[in-house]
Amino acid sequence: MFKVLHLSDIHMGSGYIHGRLNPETGLNTRFEDFVQTLSFCIDRAINDQVDLVLFGGDAFPDAVPAPYLQQAFAKQFCRLSAANIPTILLVGNHDQHSQGEGGASLSIYRSLGVPNIIVGDTLATYRIETKSGPLQVTTLPWLNRSTLMSKTETDGMSMAQVSEVLLDRLRIALEGEIRQLEPTMPHILLAHLMADAATFGAEKFLAVGKGFTVPLNILTRDCFNYVALGHVHKHQVLCENPLTIYPGSIERVDFSEEKELKGFVMLEIAPNEEEENAIVQDSSKSSRTTDRQNLTSQNLFKTTYEFCPVPARSFCTIEINLCNSTMPQDDLLMAIHRSTIQDVVVRLIYHLRPEQVELIQDMVVRSALSAAHSYTIQADLVIQLSRSRLPELGVGATITPMEALQAYLINREDLRDLESPILEAARALIGDEQGVMFGSSGDPMFGINVAVPTNRSIETIDFSIDTSDTADVQLRLL
Repeated sequence: MFKVLHLSDIHMGSGYIHGRLNPETGLNTRFEDFVQTLSFCIDRAINDQVDLVLFGGDAFPDAVPAPYLQQAFAKQFCRLSAANIPTILLVGNHDQHSQGEGGASLSIYRSLGVPNIIVGDTLATYRIETKSGPLQVTTLPWLNRSTLMSKTETDGMSMAQVSEVLLDRLRIALEGEIRQLEPTMPHILLAHLMADAATFGAEKFLAVGKGFTVPLNILTRDCFNYVALGHVHKHQVLCENPLTIYPGSIERVDFSEEKELKGFVMLEIAPNEEEENAIVQDSSKSSRTTDRQNLTSQNLFKTTYEFCPVPARSFCTIEINLCNSTMPQDDLLMAIHRSTIQDVVVRLIYHLRPEQVELIQDMVVRSALSAAHSYTIQADLVIQLSRSRLPELGVGATITPMEALQAYLINREDLRDLESPILEAARALIGDEQGVMFGSSGDPMFGINVAVPTNRSIETIDFSIDTSDTADVQLRLL
């Protein structure tokens, strides 16, 4: 039985904005989190005496990491080398310099000849001798246009056409590797790519290099006992046969991964006893021979896995709407106290009206968040926008001025108590006989187009209003 540990997407050096300076070490606490989590994974590999460790790519945020980041990464993986545990470091998109044309940050391990370390920066198949026997691993690093096509070949082609050609060439290249495999030996495909059946994670915000999506059916071949993937930060199982898994990243890089469980995959590849018994029975019969060409490693071996969570730093978002609160600060503090924030990266978002701003004391809120590992505060002001036009007053609607006023008042709860006096004042202004006032151009003023009695001239219409009965109403309106 083979035991394999599969981890991916370390991104050591990311997320410093969510950390703080450790006064004892002078280092960002988020860097220390990443080192601690990676150390947890390496400890498990050594303690369980695994046969092989697979790293699915993206060691750092970019291909030119700071020296202290390289040292921290090398220190952990050199522990595997010292323990005689074979390790494959696959090159991801973040590990490639100039989209693969300038080498990769992980290639230094091959140049230094570090024992038991293989750098997967090309499509190739390796036969690895482990304490439990030989294993075959095909490495498929991050692919871009320059990997399989020259620049002149892509001239005048659309992105869709380029992707189609790349996929065709990938099928051919992968088929060439598969035909060289020994079918009686376990075989693993280790690839850094975006599979079409995968669910995106934070990698869509951290994208480096122009890659393309690979159909899952290219990867899920019956010659593979396990397809170990990297690039997507969210842990997910894409296929059961063969087992195809993204272990996800080992630490959260931002709040888009807040609810994602972080960890690695522990794999066991064991002989399929039922298939072995069938082969023995067939070979014992003189009249029948075993057709070795129809055998695949998937028939001969059975793969099982366990997802192992790691103690990654927790993230927590506290969001509350205080617009209707009479005591916004008390409600805000209550929301904080109801959340678990001890040693957690916290994001506090609260919504309030402009007139409530002075009711929130910033120092009190920050004191309530002091138990958090780090925190950010985001106050969103909610400003009431102008009301949309009432349906009754839409273009083409036929309505009298009094009906328009009534429709308006019905939709204004704050004027409900003044509805009657307002309507009474309006009737007094309009008068018993409706008329129209004309401007100098002869057009109706105020946009009110009502008819003037034909038997009376405009000069004889009395527009005066008796205000004696409505003086108190007008004062209330003021």
